[in-house]
Amino acid sequence: MSHMRQPKIYIKLPSQGKYWANGSLNVSVTGEYPVYSMTAKDELILKTPDALLNGQGVVSVIQSCMPNIVDAWACPNIDIDVILIAIRIATYGHNMPLTVSHELIEGGSSEFTFDMRLMLDQLQETIKWDERIEVRPNLVLYVKPFSYSIVNKNNINEFETQRIINIVKDENMDENEKIIAFQKSFQKLTELTVDLINASVYRIDSDTGSTQEPEFIQEFMQNTDIEVFDAVKERLDSLKENNKVKPFTVNVSQDPANPVEVEVPIVFDYSSFFA
Repeated sequence: MSHMRQPKIYIKLPSQGKYWANGSLNVSVTGEYPVYSMTAKDELILKTPDALLNGQGVVSVIQSCMPNIVDAWACPNIDIDVILIAIRIATYGHNMPLTVSHELIEGGSSEFTFDMRLMLDQLQETIKWDERIEVRPNLVLYVKPFSYSIVNKNNINEFETQRIINIVKDENMDENEKIIAFQKSFQKLTELTVDLINASVYRIDSDTGSTQEPEFIQEFMQNTDIEVFDAVKERLDSLKENNKVKPFTVNVSQDPANPVEVEVPIVFDYSSFFA
């Protein structure tokens, strides 16, 4: 047992344990959660395309490496990046090699090393969730982060919609069939967007009372005016932009006197991120 897995690092969740469904997280008294390295089984799971596409692979690995997480499907999306970065550090160490291509680099590209601890610290400290939206003085809405389950469902639907759009581009397809297929995919994507926005609202306060009942909130969001919907959408878009992973900056110039910095995005493609 002394040679079995032990916690490699401890992390704080940006959500601070809030927004998790009841029973999905064993809340830490200290606010810090142990992270174990991946097992051989975990690594094999992340190399299975179907498991990655339906999200089950990511869920299994998270629950394996973070025992405090009972149900990773309920993980708020503001915690996901921190968790995955921590698992990578616990498994492979804090250095992550990145290939950067640029015209100023001799040979066209070069390998750089990025310290993932910097990103982990930044996310743990800077991710904030401003849930209160005052639409009017007598109407206040509260929004929560999407769960990984909802995010994954959205990704699958977008994948299916893109597949339909690619079919529509087929030159051998009848024009009428193209129009019908495109209209269906566009309508599906629109409905999905509206459903996602509506699902983010978990509480409404007004001058006539307050409710957290999903049934009543859903009814309100489906029958309210565009001002309310836009207010929620703008806040969610703003939070997504402010909380996203910042790019890695590297100097690609060969001349020390004239540095040229370029931004390199960190892509969370699980099949390569954990390679």
